[in-house]
Amino acid sequence: MNVRTYDGGCHCGRIAFGMTLSQPESDYTPRACDCSFCRKHGAAWLSDANGTLRVRLRGEPLVYRQGSAQAEFIACAHCAVLVLVRHEHDGRTHAAVNVRALDDAEAFAAAQGASPQRLGADERRERWTKLWFADVRVVDADD
Repeated sequence: MNVRTYDGGCHCGRIAFGMTLSQPESDYTPRACDCSFCRKHGAAWLSDANGTLRVRLRGEPLVYRQGSAQAEFIACAHCAVLVLVRHEHDGRTHAAVNVRALDDAEAFAAAQGASPQRLGADERRERWTKLWFADVRVVDADD
């Protein structure tokens, strides 16, 4: 297994993350959601249900829910970079990172389109719990 950790975060550093992928980077294709929110932010999502995601927050981020309001988009309240999306399900946090917030984004393939907005609420939750990071820890960097 070719395990590697990738770092990223917002522009000013108030939100930082490290993700560990379970497969080589060539096995991942970021997903460019075609909803209006993701299109306006140029977001392309990357995740690994068998990987890990560690997020460090300094201060309160911007949290936005749109569409079905089942997921929270997390952006920096200072520099406004959209960093990740998360969903709580059965007491567990699932999340995906915006590949454009990675320090080494060019290591991954170009984003391909995805249309999760065409799915029903239950189908979205099922998709997220299968695709997104399931080993997610968010900590306050000021603690």
